[in-house]
Amino acid sequence: MHRRRPEIFNSDQGSQFTSEPFVRVLEQSQIKISMDGRGRAYDNIFIERLWRTVKYENLYLREYETMVEATMGLRNYFEFYNQERLHQSLDYQAPAEVYQARSRRAVGIAAVARRAALLRGKTLS
Repeated sequence: MHRRRPEIFNSDQGSQFTSEPFVRVLEQSQIKISMDGRGRAYDNIFIERLWRTVKYENLYLREYETMVEATMGLRNYFEFYNQERLHQSLDYQAPAEVYQARSRRAVGIAAVARRAALLRGKTLS
């Protein structure tokens, strides 16, 4: 598989990432450095959990041979993840179900507000 040089390297401020030799390699390779602030260990917890799930439920099981296979496999996995996979944190619903229910509620609330404004002789955009 062909490897490309990243444009940006993001990390926390752990000693392995802030050491002079490591930073020098990034700078010599013209890779921009982005580091999370000190004491911000929980900033990435949701994305870290997502990638842990992706790795254990898809990547480690499939062992993709090419970038095309990986792209298609991950596209299919994220479709499953969002549309079908039940999430404990969402009361055992799929994210799409929760999003659609919230969208319907928001549309309903907006419709009620428009009707109420019309009854008062005002219009809402």
